[in-house]
Amino acid sequence: MSFRLRPCLRSSQALSFPTRSILAVALALAGAGVSAQTLPLAPVSPAVDSAYTRLEGAPLLKKLMADVKADDARTLAELKTMTEIPAPPFKEKVRAEYFLSRLKALGLTDAHIDAEGNAVGIRKGTGKGPKLVISAHLDTVFPEGTDVTVKERDGKLYAPGISDDTRGVAVLLSWLKVLNDNNVRTVGDLVFVGNVGEEELGNLRGIKALFRDHPDIDGMVGLEPGPGDRVLTQGTGSHRYEVLFRGPGGHSFGAFGLPSAIHAMGRAIGKVSDVRPPGDPKTTFTVGTVGGGTSVNAIAGDARMAVDIRSNGTPSLMETEKQIMAAIAAGVAEENQRWTPSQTNQITFQTRRIGDRPAGNTPADSIIVQSAVRVIRGNSKEAPSLRGGSTDANVPMSLGIPAVILGSGGKSGGSHSRDEWFDPTNAWEGAQLGLTTVLGLVGVEGVVPPLLAKRAAK
Repeated sequence: MSFRLRPCLRSSQALSFPTRSILAVALALAGAGVSAQTLPLAPVSPAVDSAYTRLEGAPLLKKLMADVKADDARTLAELKTMTEIPAPPFKEKVRAEYFLSRLKALGLTDAHIDAEGNAVGIRKGTGKGPKLVISAHLDTVFPEGTDVTVKERDGKLYAPGISDDTRGVAVLLSWLKVLNDNNVRTVGDLVFVGNVGEEELGNLRGIKALFRDHPDIDGMVGLEPGPGDRVLTQGTGSHRYEVLFRGPGGHSFGAFGLPSAIHAMGRAIGKVSDVRPPGDPKTTFTVGTVGGGTSVNAIAGDARMAVDIRSNGTPSLMETEKQIMAAIAAGVAEENQRWTPSQTNQITFQTRRIGDRPAGNTPADSIIVQSAVRVIRGNSKEAPSLRGGSTDANVPMSLGIPAVILGSGGKSGGSHSRDEWFDPTNAWEGAQLGLTTVLGLVGVEGVVPPLLAKRAAK
């Protein structure tokens, strides 16, 4: 990503450890004193307000909104179908193929799966308008073999991945259906994307590839779980590292006096926990998993841990990363000094970056944010909150391309757990808000010109 600020750290190939000896232990070390940040709203300009007043008063939009509501039952059935198509990290192909088949059936005959595995289809506008990506991610966090059968209890649907982000994918298909059913002619192009690699170590690979291969994109509206009353405008950046510790190892009694890779890791973790990241911009860290060793009666010759570092600002991310790497080095040095000051048989460590999500933001006064805020307010909703998070929108934000994440409609909970649920009650309301926002941005022929500007050619 252009979003590439890389520290000068030695990297290594992944090393394997005996499976039976890996211990997964979660150790939360979030920065002390870090509090949730509120992102202030900016006034909606008269031009944006006027455009959406005209759009919302048009008979065509009223018909579209009625059709989104009427399509709710079919969308819910499709949500169930797609939820039961497993899409583990790096294995989204079957779901991508289903989404592609639906894009083609709904009129995007040139839709395709790109080299990274994204399913992409472009609904062309009338010309000279912006190109807007509307996306939802295909992948879930759940490993292969997870039971993804949808179960209904007390009016809620339960299944891993049903809201995050399968609901968003289903809404994209509903939008395409009602637009084509009503022969809507947008001025700008709508790029429908079911992307891969948003979750876990997918590292935003799908969206990175999309923006790398399509430099003419002018903006992005992504869908994530939520009833539709919030707007994500802040992209929280993150760097993730695997840290590998190696030493001589030996018998716990006969070789006593040698340094331990696990002890070195423990000292390193203790020093990492003393790092104090800034509270503004919000910056956090955690040692999420640890493992290593071969036996309870052996001095460990290997160990590993995974570290997650996050921030809403790239400079703070880099500075905190620097401190954490120094803390790891100090912990290893302390272990070596304790046992082998002669510089023989010492513990060494190597780091390997396993995750890189760029930080970025879309200003509150940008047209794309004003548009979303105006639509939410204009539909008798309370003033929306602007929030931050780590999503696909990080990528365009880091490139200076306007982007927001909107809620796909409906209430949900239990995200990233096997008890994930979705409440479809009035879920169509969120879908209506999102589509209205999108249409104002790209413009509708004979109704309103596009609010989103085309970016200068590079």
